[in-house]
Amino acid sequence: MNSNKYKDYFTKDYLMGPNSVRLVEELLIKNPDAITGGTVLDLGCGKALTSVYIANETNAKTVYATDLWISATENWETIQEWKLEDKMIPIHANALDLPFANDFFDAIVSIDSYHYYGCEEEFFAKKMLPLLKSGGYVLISVPGLKTELEQVPEVMSEWLEDAVDTFHSADWWEKHIQQGCEDLIEVTVYESDQFEACWQDWINTGNEYAINDEKFLNRGLKELLNFVMIVVRKK
Repeated sequence: MNSNKYKDYFTKDYLMGPNSVRLVEELLIKNPDAITGGTVLDLGCGKALTSVYIANETNAKTVYATDLWISATENWETIQEWKLEDKMIPIHANALDLPFANDFFDAIVSIDSYHYYGCEEEFFAKKMLPLLKSGGYVLISVPGLKTELEQVPEVMSEWLEDAVDTFHSADWWEKHIQQGCEDLIEVTVYESDQFEACWQDWINTGNEYAINDEKFLNRGLKELLNFVMIVVRKK
C-alpha cells in the first residue's frame, strides 16, 4: 500500500477535509485482516477517493461508495476514470436510512464522516452492526479530542459552532460504540499517527475551508485535536 501514488488527487477537487486516504491506509496497514475479500461499504465516502483506494489496494470484490453530499453520478465518473466499473458501485444514500440488507457486508469503512451521524445513542448497534456479517470488521476514523472537555474553549466553539458535540475522545468513542452491542463485538480504539500529514495535505489544497481551518489550528486548536481510529470485529 502506498498512498503517495494518489497524491495527484490530494487537491481541492477531491479532498473534502484532512486527507482521508492517509487515514484509511493507516487503518488497513494496522488491521490487515479487516478486508480480505467480499463486499465492502465505504460510508460517507465523499468523492470516492477512499473507495478507489480500497478497491485498488485490498482484495475487496465489490466496494459500495456511499455518500449523501456527493451524487452517485459524480462518483460514477470517478469510478470510470479509474476503470473500476467492475469493482465499485456508487450509491447516494443517508446513513440514517441505508438501502442494504442485514448481513450483507464483509466489512464497513467510514473515514471522517461517522461523527456527523453516529453520535446518537446505540447508533452502531442499531444501524451498523446488523449490516455486517459475523466475523466482519468495521474501520472508522473520526476527528476527535485528546481528552473530553469540561468546558469548550472559545477557539473550538468558534470553529465548530453547533457541531461541537460531535467531537469526542478515544475513551468516549470506545464506550459509545459498545452501547447496545453487549458481547457481540470486539473493539479497539486508538489515536492516529497521521494527524500532521493529513491536515497539511488539506491545507495545501488551498480550499477556502482549509485556509480557514489553518487559522484556527494555529490559534491552539491543534493542541486539542486528534484523529480517533476505531476497529470493531463482529463475533
